[in-house]
Amino acid sequence: MQPTPNALPFQRATLIQQLNTTPDWDLLVIGGGATGLGVALDGLSRGYRTLLLEQTDFAKGTSSRSTKLVHGGVRYLAQGDIGLVREALYERGLLLKNAPHLCKNQSFIIPSYTWWGGPFYAAGLKLYDLLAGRLSLGATAHISSQQTLRRLGNLRPAGLRGGVVYQDGQFDDARLAVNLAQTGIELGGTLLNHMAVTGLLKNAKGQVESVRALDQETGRTYELRARAVVNATGIFVDGIRQLDQPGTPKLVQPSQGVHLVLDKSFLPGDDALMIPKTEDGRVLFAVPWHGRVVLGTTDTPLAEAREEPQALEEEIDFILRTAGRYLTRPPQRTDVLSMFAGLRPLAAPQNGSGSTKEISRSHKILVSETGLITITGGKWTTYRRMAQDVVDRAISLGKLPKAASNTTALPVHGARPTTDFSSHFYVYGSDQPHLLQLMQQQPELAEKLDPNLEFRRAEVVWAARYEMARTVEDVLARRVRALFLDVRAAIRMSPAVAALLAQELGFDEAWQRQQVADFTALAKHYLP
Repeated sequence: MQPTPNALPFQRATLIQQLNTTPDWDLLVIGGGATGLGVALDGLSRGYRTLLLEQTDFAKGTSSRSTKLVHGGVRYLAQGDIGLVREALYERGLLLKNAPHLCKNQSFIIPSYTWWGGPFYAAGLKLYDLLAGRLSLGATAHISSQQTLRRLGNLRPAGLRGGVVYQDGQFDDARLAVNLAQTGIELGGTLLNHMAVTGLLKNAKGQVESVRALDQETGRTYELRARAVVNATGIFVDGIRQLDQPGTPKLVQPSQGVHLVLDKSFLPGDDALMIPKTEDGRVLFAVPWHGRVVLGTTDTPLAEAREEPQALEEEIDFILRTAGRYLTRPPQRTDVLSMFAGLRPLAAPQNGSGSTKEISRSHKILVSETGLITITGGKWTTYRRMAQDVVDRAISLGKLPKAASNTTALPVHGARPTTDFSSHFYVYGSDQPHLLQLMQQQPELAEKLDPNLEFRRAEVVWAARYEMARTVEDVLARRVRALFLDVRAAIRMSPAVAALLAQELGFDEAWQRQQVADFTALAKHYLP
């Protein structure tokens, strides 16, 4: 077996030292979600000295709270946004090739309870297949009512006329974000979490030339110079824009999407369920994910962005009520294992409309008078293309020397073809043998963190050594996903995780107690 990888490049001390030894950067990215990580990776693929700063943790916000789909957007096809769908389907194909350990082909079934439903949805999805071209994941097909009931298991049979099967992508969003950060570091970049940007500094011509950053762990402040500064902070882009130009108009309208996580028995087969039109025109998905079912989503306009958005009672009721109309065993509030809310950074409506359902998910790039480049909109599936467009814009502005992007065929850290998804260790991809080796060498690390979940003590150690995890939340929310799968089990696991992290990172018992208290308070937002 190959020796365990070197942890040194991923250690915080190593990354912090690079801030001291690199006086000037080519590209500085603010924000460690899907878009920011993509921009950093694109810049590194072109040979630029690249620095990324994330105020909390990679994918802390929207990028860890998606519906877990890598998709073209059937909903946007219905709205006639062919260009967006074509672009997303192309990017979907690339992502399944570049991160095959995290992204896989998932079959979806649309049940039809009307005579026209099957032909109508099949026709639209045939176009979906056609737009995917050579990167199509499989052809749309009609199936009988008997086949539909057999494959979906818990579906209501009364009035069912058949179903339409189509293929799309499914993935683990936060795990992909962590792997993107690892890829960036392996390419020679400096990507730091828990490093907040608190100010933008300008030269005599009024152009942004540096950022002021605060290390959230030590309290130390840094001033970091760069030729191009990119604001890729998702729902928080307006906060950075205010640092740049106080009083600038609001760019983003947050839209909240809520998801409920249920036991696998509510959707016992391998197929996902797609309800194309609910009582208020929204799409509802029930998607198999890590041995559970993710049910969602909602689309609720909010007045302001929040770091920890909370599900509204009406959103929870809407999801349960809608699912109950299609399932023979309707889910109840007591069946919910965890629930999470994420905010989409949609363009703020200019006409006073409060609706977000019809706002395009196309991304937008803006350049302020001071030279700050802001990227907003888009979605996980198109992160790579968004990043390429941002760096291309920086080049066109003369901020960076011309160089071609090399991310279309860039494997993500851990990439290897995966066919066995029965073990949760599959998400580690090419790192999996090394993680298993760690458990063989130290059998006590093979113990489960909680009887109700599959995660092992070794995964905490691995997260600290190789995946830049610094807090209990980093581990349980975005490295092993326990918070999203079973919130009560995650709370029970937190003391053991804190002890393992403290041992790895050199923190004391007071730190452990504070970490457990902080995580327990956070986890209450995920309780049904």
